Amino acid sequence: MTVKQVSTTPFDDQRPGTSGLRKKVPEFKQLHYLENFVQSIFNAMGNPSGQTLVLGGDGRHYNREALAIIIRMAAANGFARLLVGCDGILSTPAASCVVRKYQAAGAIILSASHNPGGPSGDFGVKFNGANGGPATQEVTDRIFAESQRISAYRIAEAETIDLGRIGVSELNGTRIEVIDPVVDYVELMSSLFDFDRLSELLRKPDFRMCFDAMYAVTGPYAVDILEQRLGAEPGTVIRGEPLEDFGGGHPDPNLVHARELVALMNSEGGRTDFGAASDGDGDRNMVMGRGFYINPCDSVAVLAAHARSVPGYRAGLAGVARSMPTSRALDRVADELHIPCFETPTGWKYFGNLMDAERITLCGEESFGTGSSHVREKDGLWAVLFWLNIMADLNKPAHEIVRDHWQRFGRDYFTRHDYEGIDSSSAEQLMGRLAERLPTLAGHKVAGLAVATADDFHYQDPVDGSTATGQGVRVHFANGARVVYRLSGTGTSGATLRVYADLHVQMASMLNAAPQSVLKPVLAAADELAGIRTLTGRDKPDVVT
Repeated sequence: MTVKQVSTTPFDDQRPGTSGLRKKVPEFKQLHYLENFVQSIFNAMGNPSGQTLVLGGDGRHYNREALAIIIRMAAANGFARLLVGCDGILSTPAASCVVRKYQAAGAIILSASHNPGGPSGDFGVKFNGANGGPATQEVTDRIFAESQRISAYRIAEAETIDLGRIGVSELNGTRIEVIDPVVDYVELMSSLFDFDRLSELLRKPDFRMCFDAMYAVTGPYAVDILEQRLGAEPGTVIRGEPLEDFGGGHPDPNLVHARELVALMNSEGGRTDFGAASDGDGDRNMVMGRGFYINPCDSVAVLAAHARSVPGYRAGLAGVARSMPTSRALDRVADELHIPCFETPTGWKYFGNLMDAERITLCGEESFGTGSSHVREKDGLWAVLFWLNIMADLNKPAHEIVRDHWQRFGRDYFTRHDYEGIDSSSAEQLMGRLAERLPTLAGHKVAGLAVATADDFHYQDPVDGSTATGQGVRVHFANGARVVYRLSGTGTSGATLRVYADLHVQMASMLNAAPQSVLKPVLAAADELAGIRTLTGRDKPDVVT
């Protein structure tokens, strides 16, 4: 076996976003493209001698081929040990778990999260650091800098490692361990949750749940925990086999893309008490009661309010955090618990700093992401188990728990409107015009609502002092309503404009209204203020959550 040094030249489009580098599969298959980016990661890490690296992905198209290349490159670059998920499978939260348990230097996770897969679909490469969380801005900047000056990459000439068999092999002095991708994660979950209580709940003859794995990575984890260990009825997990194209679907756990689950939960006379779904790489979740959708903003607030119901959190919460666009429901729980609540930019790495400093225990994003300090990623199946543990402890259905929460704290009506694949220049023009108007908006009326304050959100990390600017335009109205505008960085073509609206309501008579109805005046103001229809040519969003 020999190690080759292959000459190459930089690609100018390899700047990682908040979730790594995401492109279409054909782009990653370009000559040298994947290799350049991976070598840039290794260069940014420094000396890999003696280090352990975790590898895996969500099983989408090109996952196995890319892993074979990365394994040969890691061996050529001198890593001492590779921990690779069997069949190339390793969910994002499980990868974080493995990094932390085995004190690895980091992980390369192959996923484009909730984006579609297949030969012409999306692919992604993300680097997580030694804490198990997404690379910091400093590290991603370093990776990009390396990608712009790269002149060669190292790769071992060797036969492809069999990823379908658990075991140990060696390549160029590197120990390669193909591991069961589920075992370490299940061990961690059993240390946090009362599996005996969960088993009692799931074995009740009058309780039924459905977990939609969306043909994505969480399927094997959910089958192992829910059906095999906790005794849920076989078939509780639907679409549980990871497929390279996610069965032709869109592995995004929301009301649009989890249609089968939503129809089941909303069917008249249905007997399914609790429903849940997870996304492509297993870090997001949607939860539903019978005929009852639970907004992610409410979900993280309910988990925080009832954290002491769960064994792993009975000592209480050090603090909580939410991304800026997420509704302020979590803030109200924090106030009552007398713990800090941090408002951060979108991106899990900001939560990671707070967790590492033991400033927070629980956190969440409106984009169906919830998590805690057990790992350094959002964790879809963990959130589902948390809900089940609360339901078992309170002996109440999910919808009743949420309604009790509204009675106690009031309801933060929330919606997000996504305008996908719009012209990038139009999107930039829209955000630029908004930014120009911010200093003069206070006191003006928009669609009948008076503007109280308006700004472009910036964040100073309380742990390391770093700053993040341009994180989204916020407009607060005098009636307490809020609108947020952001351009998403998770797509691979065009631009996605996200518009968020929320309003807190305390009156009991208003707690069960339809969110789109309650927020209609706020959304009208959002459209008029930004000129969405005019600048994007869209008269309605592609996805409403």
